[in-house]
Amino acid sequence: MLRRLAAKERRWFLLLLLIPFIVLLWPPLYNTYEPTFFDIPFFYWYQMLWIILTALLTIIVYFNEA
Repeated sequence: MLRRLAAKERRWFLLLLLIPFIVLLWPPLYNTYEPTFFDIPFFYWYQMLWIILTALLTIIVYFNEA
């Protein structure tokens, strides 16, 4: 019983994987040129930032599920 309850509590961490999907699914949020970062338009560096954030979220979910 305790093991089953712990498994249900860990399922909430899977919802973290929806965050990048939802944020990047709406392009008007980041479809701009300004602000630039090292002369890289916002559109590109914002997506690159989310690659790193998604990897971190995946690590969090992976180690929490183990």
